[in-house]
Order: sequence, then structure tokens, then C-alpha cells
Amino acid sequence: MSSGAKVLIVDDEERFRTTLRKLLSVAGVEAVTAGSGQEALAELSSNAYDVVLLDVKMPQMSGLEALAKIKKDNPGLEVIMLTGHASVDVAVEIMKLGGYEYLLKPCPLEDLMVKIDAAYERKLAREGKRRPVAAAQSDAAE
Repeated sequence: MSSGAKVLIVDDEERFRTTLRKLLSVAGVEAVTAGSGQEALAELSSNAYDVVLLDVKMPQMSGLEALAKIKKDNPGLEVIMLTGHASVDVAVEIMKLGGYEYLLKPCPLEDLMVKIDAAYERKLAREGKRRPVAAAQSDAAE
């Protein structure tokens, strides 16, 4: 499954974001990493992305604070929140702030790919665009 989405992975744990970037790359997803909310905002101000994978718990700027700023500056960007700690209150807050999805870590790669693809499709639909032909044909073959 190759989504064609350009993904920004934001997590304060270097090992997690590096491993996830490699796994997504093998799955055909172009991914870049950022180690903090501030890094993510700087990256988003200079480069275009389709989907952001954002950790909820980070030092300095929490994932929720980063989500609010990301959606303010990039309302069409889809943000999937990742956390190791399930909380109904956090899930509700994520939805209020415009987050696309809320997943528990560790999340199986196949499940994450399905969510990335769905988020990318939603972004494209909102922009009135279609998925690139090569990615759509690759998915149809699987």
C-alpha cells in the first residue's frame, strides 16, 4: 500500500520517529521527522505536508498545543495523534482542536497506513483533487 502522502512525524523520542520513518519509507510513504512541536511548526512553515503524525506527550510544547497551532496555520492539514496513554478527555480535546484521528502506541503499521491513507484521501477530497494515479493503481493491485 503506497499512499503517496507526504508525512511529518513529530515525536520527542528519536528512536521512535527514526524507526517509524524507516517503516513508512519501506511502505512507500515519504516521511520527514521533527523532535518537538516547535521543530514541527518551523518545518511546516517552509515545506508542504499532507499528514502529520503527532505525539501527544512532549516536553516544552505538548502535542495538543502543537495541534492547535498547526490547525490554525494549516487548517487543511490532517493530523493523526499518537499516544502511549489512553484518555477520553484527551481524545475529546483532539477532536475539538481538529485532529483527524487518535491512535495508541504501539500501533500496527498496517493500521497506521490505513489511517494515513484515509487522512490523505480526506485532504485531497477537501482540496478537490484526486489521488496520484500511480499510488491509486498500486493500492488497487494489493
